[in-house]
Amino acid sequence: MKLPRRTLCRTLLCLAVVPLIALGLASSGHAETYPSRPVHLIVGVAAGGPNDTVARVVGQWLSDRLGQQFVVENRTGAGGNIATEGVVHSPADGYTLLLTTSSNAVNVTLYEKSNFNFLTDIASVAAIMRVPNVMVVNPSVPAKSVPEFIAYAKANPGKINMATAGLGTTPQMSGELFKQMAGVNLVPVAYRGGAPALVDLIAGQVQVMFEPTISTVPYVKAGKLRALAVTSAMRSALLPDVPTVGDSVPGYEVSQWYGIGAPKDTPPDVIEKLNREINAGLTDPKLKARLAELGGVPIPMTPAELGKLVAEETEKWAKVIRAANIKPE
Repeated sequence: MKLPRRTLCRTLLCLAVVPLIALGLASSGHAETYPSRPVHLIVGVAAGGPNDTVARVVGQWLSDRLGQQFVVENRTGAGGNIATEGVVHSPADGYTLLLTTSSNAVNVTLYEKSNFNFLTDIASVAAIMRVPNVMVVNPSVPAKSVPEFIAYAKANPGKINMATAGLGTTPQMSGELFKQMAGVNLVPVAYRGGAPALVDLIAGQVQVMFEPTISTVPYVKAGKLRALAVTSAMRSALLPDVPTVGDSVPGYEVSQWYGIGAPKDTPPDVIEKLNREINAGLTDPKLKARLAELGGVPIPMTPAELGKLVAEETEKWAKVIRAANIKPE
């Protein structure tokens, strides 16, 4: 039987529209059902350090809010690139996430031949917090302020050892930026992490270091180290009497930042849900207090705002790396 032309057109239109409606319902259903099983949050450093602690604090918040376990998994190596590459090649379904940090922005330039592009292969989900470093010196160093240290360094070029927590770390980048902006010649001494570097700094084997507040404040308060300045734009609540480096070196600012990323093509509604829940945590008094204990200042952002921060940080550190001619080991 031959259908009338008008009836045939309506039938064909329905056949075309129904799959689109189904697709739309499926898409909107991602956020409603997510997460339906445990989520893995990948961290590129060993357990026990600040990065691991931040991941576990945020993971516990999400577990409590969303009713599924957010399992922190540590995958070390290549300055965090092994962890990042693992997430890049994971299914884009929201069940494998990455703790992103300043080191990821540094690595874009430092490891130009990696098997992925962090800027395009990892989608920004949510920012967590910023943590300043502290410019600390061994008490034997005569300088009591940043201007005095600059004068001391210029009077002793190449004689002052600057400890770093390793290649591409924020402590290293903080020091390299300081050297370039202050015009001083400090000798970098790389360690495998901040802890052994601090041991040698306290012992006087090295003279200066730029290290996160959570690691340095106890030694400063015990008189084992002298804090000259914090690297952030504003003073730290943990060291309210300590000025910023920028007070003496205009334009200087460095903060270690933390965020959450996911494989590109992760459903937008899943990203939006995670962003909403993490931002809610950043206004929760208990979670804010826990982050403050780590020296952090919450930075709630949209995914787009975090993406902009990552791009700006990548450009900033690219200039420092190239000017200092820093190469992978």
